[in-house]
Amino acid sequence: MSQQTNAIRIEEHGGPEVLKLLSVPLAAPQEGEITIEQKAIGLNFIDIYFRTGLYSSPLPHGLGFEAAGVVKAVGPGVTEFKVGDRVVYGQGPLGAYAKERTVSVDQTVHLPEAISFEQAAALLLKGLTVQYLFRQTYQLSEGETILFHAAAGGVGLIACQWACALGVKLIGTTSSPEKAELAKAHGAWEVIDYTRENVAERVLELTGGKKLPVVYDSVGKDTWETSLDCLQPRGLMVSFGNASGAVTGVDLGVLAAKGSLYVTRPTVGSYVATREAMQAATSELFDMVINKHIDINIGQRFRLEEAADAHRALAARETTGATVLIP
Repeated sequence: MSQQTNAIRIEEHGGPEVLKLLSVPLAAPQEGEITIEQKAIGLNFIDIYFRTGLYSSPLPHGLGFEAAGVVKAVGPGVTEFKVGDRVVYGQGPLGAYAKERTVSVDQTVHLPEAISFEQAAALLLKGLTVQYLFRQTYQLSEGETILFHAAAGGVGLIACQWACALGVKLIGTTSSPEKAELAKAHGAWEVIDYTRENVAERVLELTGGKKLPVVYDSVGKDTWETSLDCLQPRGLMVSFGNASGAVTGVDLGVLAAKGSLYVTRPTVGSYVATREAMQAATSELFDMVINKHIDINIGQRFRLEEAADAHRALAARETTGATVLIP
């Protein structure tokens, strides 16, 4: 008789109500695979995109890309890990919302004792995102000034701290005075409340009219034009999310008119596509945490069966910092 485990599945796209906790088969680890008893699972906005169908995957399917736990079993020929090892993964495939999970060793790394399971689950995908944004997509240098939207979110708070450690002046955007204070407390140089201030005008004031070499935007359609207006000639627009909806109908002529701007739409998977790249990125990330340059702010914890409530809170922008599910 095959083993079973509890996991969240969706059979149709829709609102949080489509999330169902079911008993599903747990595959035995094959060559190059391990089975993990998961202790904490990361919640990310991309999970909502897959739930609603903005990002497509054949139905039915699970949700979630990252989790941390303990190795429960190893497949034939696996030498990288042994039963009892503390591990974390942050690059799927879909299905992390589960009590136990069998995954490829290529997407899994050892978790240092100095980092807890909850911290790791809250950290990896968001931290890898900041790593590739700041160290690979555009390699930030000390003294530069940048704009980072949604600075009080899970990715944003890591970005505030990483920028501060690099000596980079991060201007964050938030939607309330409370979130602005949170971003400042995590290292943001200045914060703009976009509900009360004109972001582009405020950026001009803060930079003495110079504008910025790079803007990091995970909000999408609502901030697209504003982000472009904050860039200096030949600046880089990094659009890495769609919290307000996808950016469509891009007019390339606008990029020319605003100063020969560059635009990229990166995803973390392209930057950690090999085990070597994943190891290098996670090593730098873990060092930042162990050396206390980055503190993981877990604002909310939900039980696995409360995944729908977690999605509602995230979509309503009621969360601060990271959110984790506890199996």
